[in-house]
Amino acid sequence: MSREIAEQIAAGKTTLGMEFGSTKIKAVLIDCKGRQIASGSFSWASSYRDGNWTYALEDAVAGMQACYRDLAQEVRERYGVGIKSLRSMGISGMMHGYLPFDDTGRQLTAFRTWQNTNTGQASEALTKLLSFPIPQRWSVCHLYQAILNREEHVKKIAFLKTLSGYIHWRLTGEKVIGIGEASGMFPIDSTKKGYDRQMLEKFRERTEAEGISWSLEELLPRVLTAGESAGYLTAEGALLMDPSGELVPGIPLCPPEGDAATGMAATNSVRPGTGNVSAGTSIFAMIVLQKKLAKLHPEIDLVTTPDGQPTAMIHCINCTRDLNDWISLLGEFSGLMGGSTDTDRMYEEFFRRALEGEADCGGIVSWNYVAGEHITGVDNGRPLLVRLPEGNFSLANFARAGIYSAFATLKLGLDILLREGVPVEQLVGHGGLFRSGTAGQRFLAAATGAKVCTLPNASLGGAWGMALLASYMTKARNGVTLSDYLEGVHQGAERTVVNPDEADCRGFGRFLARYVAGLEMERMASRCL
Repeated sequence: MSREIAEQIAAGKTTLGMEFGSTKIKAVLIDCKGRQIASGSFSWASSYRDGNWTYALEDAVAGMQACYRDLAQEVRERYGVGIKSLRSMGISGMMHGYLPFDDTGRQLTAFRTWQNTNTGQASEALTKLLSFPIPQRWSVCHLYQAILNREEHVKKIAFLKTLSGYIHWRLTGEKVIGIGEASGMFPIDSTKKGYDRQMLEKFRERTEAEGISWSLEELLPRVLTAGESAGYLTAEGALLMDPSGELVPGIPLCPPEGDAATGMAATNSVRPGTGNVSAGTSIFAMIVLQKKLAKLHPEIDLVTTPDGQPTAMIHCINCTRDLNDWISLLGEFSGLMGGSTDTDRMYEEFFRRALEGEADCGGIVSWNYVAGEHITGVDNGRPLLVRLPEGNFSLANFARAGIYSAFATLKLGLDILLREGVPVEQLVGHGGLFRSGTAGQRFLAAATGAKVCTLPNASLGGAWGMALLASYMTKARNGVTLSDYLEGVHQGAERTVVNPDEADCRGFGRFLARYVAGLEMERMASRCL
């Protein structure tokens, strides 16, 4: 097998996917059958500057280079060859946000990420104007908030990017975007696979009244669907990714996508009726719709699959960050006592112990709100831990409450879909929360009442999904649909399936009732502290 793979690499027949996530930049190299053969990673983190969560674009480029270098080194060590060319490649990134540039390509303001919750005024105004839910993290929402704030840079904007679109532009020179990511910049007309023209006109009329001379349509990148060509790696792009000069230009790239779209590809969840949950720094569920929702719900984002199918998205800003902090604290204490501080072992033991906790966490309730949360009307996060004095304050119950908290707000969003008659019978879980044993699966099943399965590549998430979308370009030319292609890749893959347990479901219900009852306390905490 190693010799066969080495020959594919040497012949330029492998495919690369790279994702710029919230805490890691990951790269995955796959063979012609979609199997992972090498990977690389680079850790980074956002910073809070001038009232916004942001990442420096110089760090994104440096991280891309380090991530690719890590992958290339693994390839040399495992297969004895270097990467000179690829059959195809693709770039993914954390969803949406705001990256404006002037006509010289100069960045006009710091990257404003999905983590920011300071665009509520614009979100409310645009949702009313367009009769369509416009979440705070969407590019158009950031743009309109900047207009309302009378920010000086607005008049100079020549084009807008998301993080994936920016990196793709630097590699190819093309100002394009995948339809899944585009649906988080501005609403999409799924029948025409492009921005909704009626809504563009409404936005134009509103911005003209604000004294804006440019047209939004001129600023937005061109929309492409899965399987379409999105340009080729330029000589400058090849050196940007691989300063060693070994990687050659001319490699075709697929449309850049957001992490929501690549998660759908990684979990084979692009057909109507399918759904997945991505759980990492944030958590979101993607349910591919079989019909339109009857009502407008500000809590539900309406986006698309990589091939343009309408999709309901429940996105929660908070997931594992508070949990990570608690495990880090326990690790610090363990080290002081001479115990293990091995991170992987600590997570495994913490999640294993959570399985031993009482179904309702023994009266312990955790609100994991490091940041605000629009679904529950919390503007600014303050992580809280509360326990009933007569409850059982054990490590097992504490661990279970921390994991339950990661799913609680998502459950409130999914309940809206259930009331709309949208069936949620099975979910595919992926992301870091599902790496340590079966606790993540079991508790998500308890929260949603749905069967939850994970795949062997669940922890790879979007980087592998992006590689699959890049590989799909060669199949699309032969008329193969994206869903059929993914079905073939996932065929025969081992799955871990967990059915909802009745006792767990009842226990989560009691936990959630306390969680909802205490939300006003969470809101008050942000006002008092």
